[in-house]
Amino acid sequence: MTDEVLINQINNAIGAHGSWKIKLRTAVNKGKSEHSVDDVRCDDKCPFGKWLHGSDIDSETRSSVPYNVIKRLHAEFHVCAADVLTKAISGETAAATQALEGDFAAKSEKLVRGLRKWKGEAAAS
Repeated sequence: MTDEVLINQINNAIGAHGSWKIKLRTAVNKGKSEHSVDDVRCDDKCPFGKWLHGSDIDSETRSSVPYNVIKRLHAEFHVCAADVLTKAISGETAAATQALEGDFAAKSEKLVRGLRKWKGEAAAS
């Protein structure tokens, strides 16, 4: 896998995962979502997750610390997003808002920081 491919995937992931705050905020406000909780919880259904779990990544990259850190953070992000969505569609608006602004925001920020670090390492190599 080339560094250019890795950097493009990371750039796409940063944008796509950033948009989840808007999607979740909308779900909190409306009490519904076009996304199912089960699909959101799965970290291998979004485009980045498909790539991260797919066969395009070589074994050297898969065994690297950055890959494994991002894989874990990405999974945690999806679990947290699903928890917010569960509360939102269950009518637990205050709890969903608290989770969105608290745990979700923290997980999202941590994932993006990790992605940026990985991107920086790839760009430097």
